[in-house]
Formats: sequence, structure tokens, C-alpha cells
Amino acid sequence: MAGVDRFTLENVADGLVAAADEMFLSWARTSQSTIIYEVLDFATGLTDAEGNLIAQANGVTGFLATITYSVKSVLKKIGKENLKPGDIILTNDPYTGSGTHLCDVSAIMPIFYGDKIIAFAANKGHWNEIGGKSLGSWSTNATEIYQEGLQFPIIKAYEQGKLNVAIRDMIEANVRTPSMTVGDLYAQTAALRVAEKRVLELCSRYGSDAIEMAIKQMLDNGKKLALQELEKLPHGTFEAEGYIDTEANDIDDVYIKAKVTITDDSFTIDLTGSGDQVPAPINCSRYGALGAARVVYRALVCPHADTEGNEGFYSPLKVIVPDGTIFSAVRPYPVSCNWEAFSHLVDLVVKAVAECVPERVTAGHFLSIVGTIVGGIDDKTKEPFVLCEPQAGGWGAGFDKDGESGLVAIDDGETYIIPAEVAEHKYPIVVEQYSFNLQSGAGEYRGGYGLVRDYRICNSNAELTTIASRYRYKPWGLKGGNEGSNNKVQVYHSDGKMIERATFSNYPLGNGDLIRFITGGGGGYGDPLSRDPKMVLEDVENEYITIKEANEIYKVDIKLKSENIYLDIENTNNLRNNK
Repeated sequence: MAGVDRFTLENVADGLVAAADEMFLSWARTSQSTIIYEVLDFATGLTDAEGNLIAQANGVTGFLATITYSVKSVLKKIGKENLKPGDIILTNDPYTGSGTHLCDVSAIMPIFYGDKIIAFAANKGHWNEIGGKSLGSWSTNATEIYQEGLQFPIIKAYEQGKLNVAIRDMIEANVRTPSMTVGDLYAQTAALRVAEKRVLELCSRYGSDAIEMAIKQMLDNGKKLALQELEKLPHGTFEAEGYIDTEANDIDDVYIKAKVTITDDSFTIDLTGSGDQVPAPINCSRYGALGAARVVYRALVCPHADTEGNEGFYSPLKVIVPDGTIFSAVRPYPVSCNWEAFSHLVDLVVKAVAECVPERVTAGHFLSIVGTIVGGIDDKTKEPFVLCEPQAGGWGAGFDKDGESGLVAIDDGETYIIPAEVAEHKYPIVVEQYSFNLQSGAGEYRGGYGLVRDYRICNSNAELTTIASRYRYKPWGLKGGNEGSNNKVQVYHSDGKMIERATFSNYPLGNGDLIRFITGGGGGYGDPLSRDPKMVLEDVENEYITIKEANEIYKVDIKLKSENIYLDIENTNNLRNNK
């Protein structure tokens, strides 16, 4: 690093990270879809000239690995020699690097300084509509990838800055909401240009040599940090197993297992022995598994918010999975609900090591995205509408804290659900209930609470597509804590009929029908009889539990007298001593 001082290199590194962050904010502010500007169902990042991640802006955690692999897939297919300034490449191919499902479109732009590629700007986000057999494009009953939407097999949407009009026309002809989808394309590609501008400003100010040296230092520091943190983890081999239970296409629950081996210089996840790929959209591709592995690796090895994830940091991570499993589906097996396999992979690794590193993990959480589409033809506008969002739920308790309530699942990262006011303004529905599901795992620290969210249909027609695992297998408790509660979806028809399932596929609805999403509560941590009686009293005062539940579950004597609630600590001690 002769000729460039360390302070300058740090400034350049910070500038690269800021460019990724600005790309994120630019896209959020210019998108037309609620799934982008409200939910933030996207991610952005920069790689070096070889596709190695150097900076990322957090959105959907499951997308962050695909920044790397999307760029590498472009380099493999097109090659550096065939890339020009202003080129923008699209890919959503799950089997070659894009990694998730077809709705999640990656856009990649080489950044040239002079005649040399200095970096790539890349982003990936959910397009509300990309065609396919179902409104909203992802489907819970697909049996092959061709039913799931339009595929972009690593193609140039812009060549030297000029839009390929044929590609735009093809998109418009294949989606149900062409103006919104094309608008999202424009917003996504404009965000890439913001990142390009910022990187070129750094090049002009410091020179390309300083940029390349700063990138090398970022990757070296990332690896040093990872090795330093790996030394602190317990070494050995740890295993866990489970099942994915979505009821998709009436397939049997899929057996899954993971073996985690931690050494001084490696973190290996071996998925050998997990169930085969299935003719239902709950598979993920190998690249989806690599993304899931990065999420849980980051959470376990160095979860600090100021840790910049890059290829150096992720270099000790290794994933072993044979082709053709639920975690490594190959074409043409469907993947539109890939988050189910993805989420369960993360959970397996956490469960495997939880007993050994309780300070770094919590008990099981509601896990499933409970991905939701409510759509139809709007009576007033005569145009299709598509409400697409995740649902939030309860997380598991930790060794020193109650679980978090009403948060999205781990692989959805820094995303949100659509605010009730926005949902009612944009779509012909009314949000009649938005409250806690007060069933969660008891423990010295209790699991967080899930949510209950009701959508009343105010339109002559609508349809529901949704999928939820952890319907039969509840979030696990830790260190003696109780298991949490399950995810489920209920439909109440205006004639009084009620149907409850884990999965609905294009289920028809009419005016006055109500959909109720009930997400699970997290598992508890520790013996419930060790819970501080004052914390139990607070839960009663906050109406999280009843006086009866306080007595029966926690053996805490709480009395109601003259409308005042008070704790009888002496009798509580007697109850617990005589349990």
C-alpha cells in the first residue's frame, strides 16, 4: 500500500459503503411498488471487478449473497471483454446465481474508470408482477419453474446506456401490471447509476490505484475479523434435524438435517441427508442455500451492527449439499416459495449450536415468511391489484431477555409489512384487526408474541395465496423453555363458513369475506418457574397473560382486590417450593 496512507484507504472504504447505502435509499424513494418502498423487499451492494462483495446495504438478508453470485454469473456468461460502460444486465435465474425466485430480479452494472472495470454495482428486489400462472407471480401450487413467471437468463437490458426496447416490450406483454413493473425496472436501474456516480467520484478524487488498494484492505480486514471471531466459538461438530410442513401440493413433510463443523479457520454447513427436491415451490436452489448460510454465519460469528460483511468476512464459510435436494433444487423444479427451505436451513444451524452459544442465539422463532398475496380486479378501476407482503411474528427468548414481538422472520432482514393506512388506501380492503397473538413459549424468559392481522375484502372478487410452515411443528424452546405457538391462516366467509390452513392457493374470495393471519409466538428460554415474579406481574398488568395463567404456568400468586392487582411473593415462594 505504498503511496497511499491508511487514513485515505479508510476514507475510500467508507465512501464505497456509502455508495451502496445511497443506492438503497435511491431505489426506495423512486419505486412504484409498495413491496419496495414500504416493505423494503430488496438489497443493494458493490463488488470488486471479480464479483467479490465489498459493500452492502441491508434490506432482505436473503438477497445479500446473491449480490456476489449474480455478478459472478454475469462474468461467467458474458465475460469482462464483452461488457461496456452503461451496460445493465438483468437476471432472475435461481439456478445460475440469482438464487431466490423469479419475482426477485437482480440488476448488475459494470463501473468503468477509463477502459477498466473498477467495480460492479448490483441490486436485487421483488417485482410485484412478473407474469406466470398466478396473480402476483409466486405461487404455492406450482409444479415447475415455467409456471412461475418470466425468466431473465442473464441478458442486457441496457447496452451502453441505451434501453433495449424489445426487452421492455416483452416485460410489458407478460405481466399483469405493466406500468408498475416497468416503473420498478427504471427505479432499480437508476439506483445503479447513483452508485456508479459515487464510485467514479472516488476514483477521480483518489485515483483508481487507491480504490483497488482500499478494496483489498477491506477484504483482508474482513477475513481477519472472521478468523478472530471463529476462535471465540466452541469448536466441534453439531447437528440438528427437522421437517418442513407447508402442505404445498399435498406433499408429505420434508425431512431436513444439518451438520455444523466449526474450527479455527472454517465454518462448514453440511446438508447431506436432507430430503429430495419436491414438485412444490418450497425448494431453494444451491444459491439460495448459500444465501441462507451467509445469514446464519453472520449472525453467529459476528452479529455486531458495525461489521461490514464482505467476501473476505465470508471466506471461511463452506456449504456442502449434493444436487437435487430441497436445498439445492435443479431446473425445472419450482422455487417460488423458496423462503421456506431458506428459513429452515437458518433455523437448523441455529438449533444445532444453540446449547453451546446461548449468548449468541435465541430459541426458535415463527420462522416462516407467511408470504401473502391478496389480489383481484378492482371494481372501481377495472385494473388488477396485487397486495404482496410478508407477515411478522414472534421471536424466541434469549438467555437474558424476552423474545421480540411482531418482527419479520430472520431471512427477511430489515423489511416491514405494509402499514394499515397504506393497505386501505391502495387496495380494496379494510384492516379490521392488527394485534398481538398472545400465545408464546413460557420460560424464565418468554417467547415474543406473533400477530393477528385481519383483511376484510371490499370488492366483488379477490383471491388469496399464502404459505406458512411451522403449522404442525412449533418453535422450539431452549434450556427448559416451552415451545412457541404455530402459524396459521383462517378465512371467514360472509356466510359464516370458516376454513383454516397453512397454505392457500389462488383461493377465491368475495365481498365481505375476511382473511385472518395468525403468526406464531417464539419459544421460551429456561424453566418457567425461574421467571422473576415481578416480570410475571408486569405481563399481567400489560394484559399479556391472565392471573390464572400466571398461577398455573409460572406458579406466581397474583391477586385482584378492589380493582388493584398485587403480587403475593410469600405465597409464590410456597407454590414454587411445593411444585
